[in-house]
Amino acid sequence: MEQETKIRKHIYFYGRVQGVGFRYYAVQKAEELGLNGWVRNLYDGSVEMEVEGEEADIDQLILFLQNRTYIWIEDMKVKSMPVEGGYGFYVKEDE
Repeated sequence: MEQETKIRKHIYFYGRVQGVGFRYYAVQKAEELGLNGWVRNLYDGSVEMEVEGEEADIDQLILFLQNRTYIWIEDMKVKSMPVEGGYGFYVKEDE
């Protein structure tokens, strides 16, 4: 039986991350990878995300976002969180 190795991360993305399809790409790729969580724009121009799933899939999501044409991630602040469970990945209302 395969062991569950899910993790949850709270991430702030800084750089050119708003107005470039960041949230759209995040939702599309997260759903494709079977990740759970949410993403939203913040007033300071950064993007906040909580994402849960296999670590390799979360890494794949971040790599995918970094490789989009107009997105430029200058910095990320990442914090581990307790796994919550849940289903789906969505855009949360902007703060």
